[in-house]
Amino acid sequence: MSNTITTTNFNFPDQKSVYRGKVREVYNINDELLVMVATDRLSAFDVVLPKGIPYKGQILNQIATRFMELTEDIVPNWLIATPDPNVAVGHLCEPFKVEMVIRGYLSGHAAREYAAGRRQICGVTMPEGLKENDKFPEPIITPTTKADNGSHDEDISREAILAKGIVSEEDYIVLEKFTRDLFQRGTEIAADRGLILVDTKYEFGKTKDGVIVLIDEIHTPDSSRYFYADGYQERQEKGEEQKQLSKEFVRRWLIENGFQGQDGQQIPEMTDAYIESVSERYIELYENILGEKFVKADIANIDQRIDKNVLDYLSTKA
Repeated sequence: MSNTITTTNFNFPDQKSVYRGKVREVYNINDELLVMVATDRLSAFDVVLPKGIPYKGQILNQIATRFMELTEDIVPNWLIATPDPNVAVGHLCEPFKVEMVIRGYLSGHAAREYAAGRRQICGVTMPEGLKENDKFPEPIITPTTKADNGSHDEDISREAILAKGIVSEEDYIVLEKFTRDLFQRGTEIAADRGLILVDTKYEFGKTKDGVIVLIDEIHTPDSSRYFYADGYQERQEKGEEQKQLSKEFVRRWLIENGFQGQDGQQIPEMTDAYIESVSERYIELYENILGEKFVKADIANIDQRIDKNVLDYLSTKA
């Protein structure tokens, strides 16, 4: 399991700074380009787990960049090129300090809130009489704050975002429209694959020219939850768990082993067999979400491969 990339220490020409997120490491090149490296780190409950997952970074990067291409006709995005299976290069943007979460179904965090008796999430009222994984009458937007690394994202309402001046009302209206349009497109693509896009999150930024664009990832298993459409209704009627494609299986494993990211809790041991099973699950996610066979990149010397490919690409931009 050593052939994973869990941290990077590249030194690219004209490199200004490095931002290390939970999964991605972002290199600022001359205040013009961002080189985003998708590592094999696995995070859950806003905690980075101690071991990497083979091919996870490649899978996330390739799903995200494909969906950028599939949605660029409705929402502009930051992406310029993908010089390596784990790398995306794009325009430097100023990120908005909120994540736009949109939910079509009562699942995950929303379902846990609902089960606790709460009927409001991020200022949005959820209807009475729902059970877990039921479809909402209309998708709801439930934003979170964009936490600094090591901190927890927190639910926030539209009203609070505007009142605190985190985003201007003019910009927020655009973010809401883009969020709904992207979710609609993602829902249609998922349906073609026999899947249901349950919920997801989008991040946006502004280019130097003041254009609002989609950044980071889109419709990946780390940022989204998918159900298999086949048998969905029957499982709901019987009160059975839905068959899903998302990172929820990791969260469930952690919860079952007494970990939810709270102080004093120990991360359970990640055996080689468990890590391999997670890698296989991510490959399954890729093949179902994109409807094509996953081609494993050579990971014998993954750091050197990424370094060479990025340097070759940047030399063409000099």
